[in-house]
Amino acid sequence: MSASHPSPLASCDTLLAVAGEGSERRRLFGKNSDRPWNEAQPLERVPAAEHPAGSTVRCQTLTIPQAERTLAVLGSRPWWLWGFEHGLNEAGVAIGNEAIYTRDESPSEGLLGMDLVRLGLERGETAASAKRVITEHIERYGQGGTAVYLGDARYFNSFIVADADEGYVIETSGHHWVAKRVLGSAAIANLVTIEDDWDECSDGIEAYARRRGWWTAPASRRLNFRAPFEDRTMRGNTQARYLASCSFLGGREQLGVADMMRHLRDHFEGGIVHVRDEAAGIERPRSVCLHPERWDAGTAASMVVDLTATRQAPEAWCSMATPCTSAFVPVRVGEPLPPALQIAAGEHDERSLWWLLHELSNEVQENPAQLTPIVQQVFLEWEAELIEQAREGRRPPLQEIVSELLAKRTQAIATLPLEAVR
Repeated sequence: MSASHPSPLASCDTLLAVAGEGSERRRLFGKNSDRPWNEAQPLERVPAAEHPAGSTVRCQTLTIPQAERTLAVLGSRPWWLWGFEHGLNEAGVAIGNEAIYTRDESPSEGLLGMDLVRLGLERGETAASAKRVITEHIERYGQGGTAVYLGDARYFNSFIVADADEGYVIETSGHHWVAKRVLGSAAIANLVTIEDDWDECSDGIEAYARRRGWWTAPASRRLNFRAPFEDRTMRGNTQARYLASCSFLGGREQLGVADMMRHLRDHFEGGIVHVRDEAAGIERPRSVCLHPERWDAGTAASMVVDLTATRQAPEAWCSMATPCTSAFVPVRVGEPLPPALQIAAGEHDERSLWWLLHELSNEVQENPAQLTPIVQQVFLEWEAELIEQAREGRRPPLQEIVSELLAKRTQAIATLPLEAVR
């Protein structure tokens, strides 16, 4: 019997891509954060800090002990939450989470997946130590709470935790978890991917599954996490996106940040242009770059990290609103953020880059087949120049980049033909 999931969300895609050999070997992290359509998601800079003994920190619904030392973090934060959808820390660790649904009931209080992303980033100097932070907190505090402002959407979480040397997939249910070390590529979405190929698990997970009557295999058989725990009724909503990510990762000989950006803009048969449902009754699968039609949800923010390059300077490529109508810009961990990147709350704000790019996405949504290529012509050539500048070590100051992006956004709006929008 499946658990009841209040207002379930089926969205987000997270990837760890590895390609090349020797000095050309690259490891890249990518994440699309899909959220309620009008929920702003600004960037946040968290400085490194020392904390007095006995300090506590307030997560979304729980207050927990603070670490003695926390790392500098760049995170992407839904405006009303404490935690992050994805982020990068000063040690070069990147983390992103996904909603997954299991047969366990999700309580109204506990740690959100976004709390766990932030805790892992603030306290983990390597992928392995960040993984331990997440799993230890899951065992101690459990997961719970709503992930939607003024709503009730509860779920458990999967994570990709990665640095320049290794990565981990973590999948969870309540206080329990399994983790798999990943040396190559991996993708997660809103479904369970770990079966009996896990490397570590929470204490008592098999005994728990047997008590619930979910796992009745012989004692000699290794626990298959997916079989007893996954709520299979939710899998169909995300299978197409997960398979698209697996296809993207398979057999790649070369890989760069532009390749990951292209995938995060993917719309299946539309390429990097959203394909609308043009006749009643047509139900296209949810694409990697998500737009609202039958669901009040869309991609709110994206991040790409060249983990190999973070050995020199931890830097993330960040996009706000739908990436197909926006541009990725490079942001270094620890550098001051211009106000336009940080300002965003529950209502439209002309000072907020997120809201301005969201407004552009809404305009394009009226006729994406005609309008998306116009916007992309404005953004993507400039984005390619930024990538080349960063590769050559001559990246402009962040304030200059943000000012140029705002100018490009104004140019894109002015370029759209009014008859196509209205």
